[in-house]
Order: sequence, then C-alpha cells, then structure tokens
Amino acid sequence: MHNPLVSIIIPLYNSEKYIAGAITSALAQTWPNKEIIVVDDGSTDSSLPIAKNFESENVKVLSQENKGASAARNKGLSLAKGDYIQFLDADDLLSENKIEAQIMQLKDHPNHLGLCGTVYFNDGDDPLQQPLNHYWVSQGSNDPVDFLIKLYGGALIGREYGGMIQPNTWLTPRSLIAKAGPWNEMRNPDDDGEFFCRVILASSGIIYAKDAVNYYRKFIGSNSLSAQKNRASQLSILLSTDLKAGHLLSRTDSPQARLALTRLYYDHAFAFYPKYPDLANEAEKKAKALSPGFDFDPFESKRGVPALLSKLIGWKGVRYLQHIKNNNFNA
Repeated sequence: MHNPLVSIIIPLYNSEKYIAGAITSALAQTWPNKEIIVVDDGSTDSSLPIAKNFESENVKVLSQENKGASAARNKGLSLAKGDYIQFLDADDLLSENKIEAQIMQLKDHPNHLGLCGTVYFNDGDDPLQQPLNHYWVSQGSNDPVDFLIKLYGGALIGREYGGMIQPNTWLTPRSLIAKAGPWNEMRNPDDDGEFFCRVILASSGIIYAKDAVNYYRKFIGSNSLSAQKNRASQLSILLSTDLKAGHLLSRTDSPQARLALTRLYYDHAFAFYPKYPDLANEAEKKAKALSPGFDFDPFESKRGVPALLSKLIGWKGVRYLQHIKNNNFNA
C-alpha cells in the first residue's frame, strides 16, 4: 500500500457547537488520501444540517435513528473503504499531522496499531495552549497482552502504569477490526475500552507517534454517556469489564493478568458503593475470585482521617461516611 486510504468515522449526536470543528480537523489532515464519514445518531439539534454543509465527494453524511455511538461507528465501518480507520468524536480535534505521522510508522510494522498522545482541554479553553504529557504508553509495545496488563493493572503492576486511552488516539488497520469484530452496541460508557481490548489483542503490537496529537474536550457537569452515574450505566461498565476479563484471560491466566483485572473490579466496587451496593458487592466478589487474599484498601496510600478510619471501619465504612457528607453538603 503505497498511498493507503484512511476512513475517518465521526459519530454525531447533538454536537451542533462542535461538529464543524471536528470535520474541519479531519479535512485539514496532511494525509491526502482520506474519506470522512459522519453518522448522525438521531440528533435533535442542528448537528445534521451543519454536517450536511460539508458534504462533498470525500465527505459523506448520513443519519440513523438514535442507537448510540457504537452503532453509529459500526454504520460508518459498513460504508468505509479505507485500509486504515480513524475514529473521531464529534466534539474533539486532531493535529493536522496526526494520521500522516502514524501511517509513516505503521507502513513498516504490519498488523500493528498506531497510537499517539492526548491533550486534555476544558471546553472554552484553547487546546493549543494545553500541555502534552507523554507517559508510559509512549514506549509502544510488541506484546499486546503485557500492554493490557499494564493498562488495567496500574500501580499494582508498576507505579507508572495505568491511565486512560481515548479512542481518537488510535489509527487502526482495517484488517485488525475484521479480526476483532465490530463495536458492541450495548450503550456503555466503556464501549471503546471493550472494543480496543479486542483490537489490541488481535494486533502484533502498538507503535507510538510522539509528534501526533489528539485533542480531547472535557466538560464540567457533563451529561454525556461517559459522565453518567445512573445504575444502568454502572451496570454496563461492569458488564464491559466482564468482557475485557474474558478477552484477556483467554490469552493468559498469569497472576499479573489476574491482578490487573482485580484492580479493575475493585475500582468499580469503590465507585459503585454505597449508591449501588449490589453492584459493588458483585464487583468485589469477582475481584476476590481472581485474587483470593488480596487486601484492598484504596486509602492505604492516603493521609489524614480517611486513611486512619479505613483501618478501623474498612473502606466501605469510609465511603459511606463520605457519601453522607457529600449529600449533606449538596442538600
């Protein structure tokens, strides 16, 4: 592939303030051979007509009834002709060289994924004025299983590990998606985590482009799916982790893999409690099954009253007191 085609897929839902910027960012890519596919997921604002203004030979805009971002991405994939796939959320941006920098590296590494760094910026701020910090993922990896263990295990595996990888950062060979399968269309704040778990495991490794940048917009008080804390969304997160655990354990049942997944389940238990005690107990049960005897104390490395109380009444007791305090403060 001397000049491979890249399909940029943008799922769109009620992003009338941002979709023009996202499409413009895609059009500005220095990689010349590209197509842009915008899939409107039943927007109720002006998102669709704004996107339609960009329609051209290389920009396709279509709409579907509201099914969720994952379904919109799958619709885009069904129409994409590219050798590589770039996902781009409708409120985010890419540096102009993002795709080109990754393709230039991937051309000599078949069956690898492209990855880059992310600048996080609050809505209303200038993304170009925010810092880009490279962390451990910038080393890349030729061992997808080890990469996931470090990503999921965080500090339990090593002090520098863990973190979040936002979906725009990846540039994915279409062949890897064919191996891994489509997006799971269950509405889920962690839909990208489960999807890219499969894609990473289908790959031979990850190549990191330090000059490429993904600009990820953050919202204060967001009502987006990823920010929702209702029971349905929390249950879907737990189910997503069940899937990721199955994917990883199908490749290795090593103590480190089990410890990494233990950390995910305990993190969920901590986040769910005390609002959803049944989900917290289920997550804790799965963590204990993976690593019997592991002593979970999220306050152990902290200082002050919570750390002292945790030794007396346990982490659930501390979380319950924090919950009461927060509810009284917000009352």
